[in-house]
Amino acid sequence: MNCIIASTSTIHGSDYLAYLQPELHELFKDIHKILFIPFARPSGITHDEYTQKAREGLAFLNKKVVGIHESDNYREAVKNAEAIFTGGGNTFLLVKQLHDHHLMDTLRQKIESGSPYLGTSAGSNICGPTMQTTNDMPIVMPKSFQTTGVLPFNINAHYLDPDANSTHKGETRETRIKEFHKLNDTIVVGLREGSWVRVVGKKMNLGGKLAARIFKPNEAAFEVAPNYSFNELS
Repeated sequence: MNCIIASTSTIHGSDYLAYLQPELHELFKDIHKILFIPFARPSGITHDEYTQKAREGLAFLNKKVVGIHESDNYREAVKNAEAIFTGGGNTFLLVKQLHDHHLMDTLRQKIESGSPYLGTSAGSNICGPTMQTTNDMPIVMPKSFQTTGVLPFNINAHYLDPDANSTHKGETRETRIKEFHKLNDTIVVGLREGSWVRVVGKKMNLGGKLAARIFKPNEAAFEVAPNYSFNELS
């Protein structure tokens, strides 16, 4: 496989995808056209508008970017794509549409075949076995929480650490993930903003400058440093 599975598309003080530019040059160096999947679209914008945002964010690559919604046959579009970018937004919305259009297995097969894949936020959440550790609200009901499973662990994108000075008494991200582990045994990687999982072949490493937090059932959570090999988890 050849993937960048990123916690976010945009970090504070930076433009859309700007912090990933060096990595994206490498990921997409040998391709000419990128298929963009806008199904998780952020609130208030259309698929066309979201695709244009992706097109502008990737303009530095001088590649053609087309939206999957512009195709007459979505499955053929995925099968024939040189490379794929799935953008962020709402994971429930993304997963519902991927299942409704019978694309989840097709997308998995495409990623596993080695076609370059970029996921950000919701587009990264679909890389684990399920979407059950997303932070998003269930604004729609997908027919299944099952996702591509190209990673052997779930992602919690935009992972936030507890604020020791906060007066907020609601559940932390860590608490929510521990709740997940009361009924599920999938390992979860808390991926902080500005971090990504870089997959090359069978190797999976932590990219960026920040540590990630690892959650295993019935064990204390622990931190791993940049360049950590996630292969140690499997």
